[in-house]
Amino acid sequence: MTHSQPVRQLVPATSRGIDDFPSSVRSFRADPNSLQHMKDDQVIGLIRDTDGEISKLQALQLRAIADLSVRRRRAPSASSEVAMALSTTEHRASAIVSAANALIARLPRMLNLMDDGRLDLHRVMKVTDATAWLSGDDVRVVDATLEDRVPGKNATQVRRAATYAAAQVDPEGAALRTERKLVERRLTLHHQDTGVTHLSVNNAATEKAAAAYARVDQAARALKTPDEPRTLDQLRADVAIDLLLSGKGGPSERTEVFLHIDLATYIGLNQTPAALAGRGPIGAKLARHIIGGSNTTLRRVLTDPRTGHAVELSPTRYPLDQDEFVRVRDQECRQPGCTRPAQSCQVKPIRTKGGGDADQAATFCSRHSKLEGQPGWNYEVTPDGTVNVATPSGQVHSTTPPSMHPGRRRTNRLRKKPRK
Repeated sequence: MTHSQPVRQLVPATSRGIDDFPSSVRSFRADPNSLQHMKDDQVIGLIRDTDGEISKLQALQLRAIADLSVRRRRAPSASSEVAMALSTTEHRASAIVSAANALIARLPRMLNLMDDGRLDLHRVMKVTDATAWLSGDDVRVVDATLEDRVPGKNATQVRRAATYAAAQVDPEGAALRTERKLVERRLTLHHQDTGVTHLSVNNAATEKAAAAYARVDQAARALKTPDEPRTLDQLRADVAIDLLLSGKGGPSERTEVFLHIDLATYIGLNQTPAALAGRGPIGAKLARHIIGGSNTTLRRVLTDPRTGHAVELSPTRYPLDQDEFVRVRDQECRQPGCTRPAQSCQVKPIRTKGGGDADQAATFCSRHSKLEGQPGWNYEVTPDGTVNVATPSGQVHSTTPPSMHPGRRRTNRLRKKPRK
């Protein structure tokens, strides 16, 4: 069963006149100070109307992203272009590219809802994710089913509606999808801005995850005595981390991370934040706590006083290896916008701009090390260590070597300039 939909023509925002916007938006654009004189219901109307306009612009952006993907013959490198253009992560860009392609080819009614300002990117991606495994015929049925169900619903409700409709149209496929999700199980680490980190196991078997939680909960409750100041939530988190660090689930091995801290902070003369590779800034107090650990090994890194760039690494643990120095110097993957820790990256030579005597080494994660050599992608490094990445669209994104001096840290800053 197929459902034909009319092609919508969306006028770019730059060419739309003020009369094309809802009345509340027109009023505010004409006089930004009018917000102070609006009644509550008018403010709510402005919030709602601007959300609709954002959804329409997101639809236009998705059409452009899908067009770029077609021009790149749906190569994975298109996600890298989008990531740099939007200053977002590769993971996020890849998800947006997939959603754009799905909306154009498989879910035209959902895209029309975006054109009408009734469904935004966050919610529509719940639909594209929930229907990615369906056949073309089945996904069109779900597209038609959801057309009247998802407008006005929040993201959780949209996800549930899409998941239910997909399972209803293909119950056997839904069971198979669960099996595939189990194959994709993984441990993820998400650093946050307050010196703490989110650790989670994704796509674990429900029964095992429930049993693991029950074990942690039981141990936490046993520790919750009248004299214990920690809450149950805090105890559960501490017990879970302690279990992981005990090595009971596998061989207990030493793991290396890079912490970059200046001498004055180390000895307590100032409170300048340090930097944990792959995570970014952490507070001086936390950095000193990490350094004071029994298994911490310190390495001296000499830096250029003018730039703060690393120039020498002391071989205090074992003979100095050039690749190790490059990883310490770069801290993270040198692809603009990538924050994968350098110790998880490959060290590879990059052509020196101007045809120098020798190529310079830089760190690239496994994903980005494969981009060099792809059609339209060009990498070069300048004598001062700046890595320039030229994309197939002609944009050049640059990243400078990170500085280890306070106030000079410039890891993976994006700088765009037209290709010459």
